[in-house]
Amino acid sequence: MDLNLLFVPVFLPLAVGIVIFIIPRVVRVLPALLSLLTTAAVFAAALLIFLKGSADFHFPLFEIGKFTLSFDLLVTPLSSFILIFVGGFGFLISLYSLFYMMGKARLKEYYGFFLFALAGSSGVLMADHFIIFLISWEIVTASLYFLITLGDPEAKVGATKTFAMLGGVDGCLLLGIGILWYLSNSFTISNINIPVEGWLSGLAFILMMVAAITKAGAMPFHSWIPAASEGAPAPVMAFLPAAIDKLLGIYLLVKITTTIFTLTSAMGLVLMIIGAVTIVAAVMVAMVKQNLGSIFSYLTICQVGYMLLGIGTMTPIGIAGALFHMLNCAVYTCCLFLCTGAVEKKAQSTEVGELGGLARVMPITFTACLIAALAISGVPPLNGFVSKWMVYQGVIKTGTSYSFIFLIAAMFGSALTLASFIKVIYSVFLGPKSDQTLSVKKGVGFGMQFPMIILSLLCLVFGIYYLFPLNAFILPGLGVAAEPLGLWSAVPATGLIVIGLVAGLIIYLLGKYKKSARVVGAFIGGEELNRKTGRIIGTHFYDTIKSMPLLKNIYSSQGKGHLDLYSWIGKLGLSFTGFLKWVHNGLLSWYLSWSLLGIVILAVIFILFQ
Repeated sequence: MDLNLLFVPVFLPLAVGIVIFIIPRVVRVLPALLSLLTTAAVFAAALLIFLKGSADFHFPLFEIGKFTLSFDLLVTPLSSFILIFVGGFGFLISLYSLFYMMGKARLKEYYGFFLFALAGSSGVLMADHFIIFLISWEIVTASLYFLITLGDPEAKVGATKTFAMLGGVDGCLLLGIGILWYLSNSFTISNINIPVEGWLSGLAFILMMVAAITKAGAMPFHSWIPAASEGAPAPVMAFLPAAIDKLLGIYLLVKITTTIFTLTSAMGLVLMIIGAVTIVAAVMVAMVKQNLGSIFSYLTICQVGYMLLGIGTMTPIGIAGALFHMLNCAVYTCCLFLCTGAVEKKAQSTEVGELGGLARVMPITFTACLIAALAISGVPPLNGFVSKWMVYQGVIKTGTSYSFIFLIAAMFGSALTLASFIKVIYSVFLGPKSDQTLSVKKGVGFGMQFPMIILSLLCLVFGIYYLFPLNAFILPGLGVAAEPLGLWSAVPATGLIVIGLVAGLIIYLLGKYKKSARVVGAFIGGEELNRKTGRIIGTHFYDTIKSMPLLKNIYSSQGKGHLDLYSWIGKLGLSFTGFLKWVHNGLLSWYLSWSLLGIVILAVIFILFQ
């Protein structure tokens, strides 16, 4: 393989991003065009890298004692297939942004940091030296922070929370890598394989696991995603939290669970528990949210639970299903956030209760959103069904007596996800128009529609012809033979589904031409009916869930931030600061007392360990 090809995904967007910051602000179209061309080049390079197979590059920089820093790149089947989709998402979001960001301020910063994030993501996937990996990882985190701040004024709060949480767990990642170096005397990722036996190796795994699942967005390290959605530009949410961060977080988790560490069944059980809790808790929150960004954020978090559940099974089909679900999740959640951006662009709102009747004027957006919604809900024959089905089988194959608990949690999550989207599809696209949507006469242009069309088509193709992504990407990436995995026959099943839909359509059309019909009063299922317009908002039924006896206190605590780890850490920090203020009160007698206490403690330690 031409080694120069390996440098394209990393150094080309980095160099063009710097150029974008240098060019004059008066040239407003140039940053967008440079970004589009660069992402197209990165996507093409990623395809060539994948087709040419594995490759590596080693360039020593310096050595001090046992510490060696070298610029090492390694392309594996796992990293190369994810690199394709990182480049593909980059190109689609760049095209979408060309029209979404038109007329907005700070375009240089937007496209510059966008390309930096793309370069950092490529570096994470190809780095074979942990120092290079860390640098690339931090580039993505910093770029995400600056991209979020480019949204509404209130986006700075979400950006700060995002940077605090991701930056905090990056400290865990750094400490875990330090322990790995102590145990293996190596920073070369491909050379490290540590069995999780003693407390030190277990601590290293847990620290790196926390960094990985926080990046992906699993509970209880999830709250940065909904916080970021409150004001961040829609393409930023579609590119990073919905797609790239999922790919990178699960990539790291797969690496540490399959190659870097040799896990015990106890560690697998920990991942399964986190996954099951994430599935149920996140979807329960999503059901009562009223903003599209918040709803999709929590449903994205819910999907991470399936990935952790599959990886935790430690079975080939479970891990393959988790990796496939990672890819599928990136596809349909990216599509959902792009649909949110299209709705926001035309209706100037993402509040579910303020929308309605957009299906007729925005048919492409409606269709793409409907397909992505059915895919994320696990409805056959779409891609989300296949990967969830593989995760279910992985749970069953664990053979444990408690596996049915995880299976119930996973299926419960899918059912409530579909229930959440019934609210979204009806309230946003169906039913009468609201005052907010009366002025919307047509949808967004083809430049914004094209990415949504491609992503929704992938939901169909990866569902019906699921053997292609499995045999081309997933199984080679894990080094698993392409053997029968007990999957379903998608093509015949799809034919039966289509026949059923056509039959239903025929029955509906015949019913419309019936000469006489029985007229009854409208049943609105407890919803509030606007007597003036006859419009049913479609969200009040879901609000009643928050008042149920078993859930009332939980929802109340969640609304107050009591279940947010970030909130607890903040309170702990304030308490510690208050303690320091109490200690440092300026009185000499206090300082002398603390000094004397310190001397006593040091003396006791010296006597005990002499």
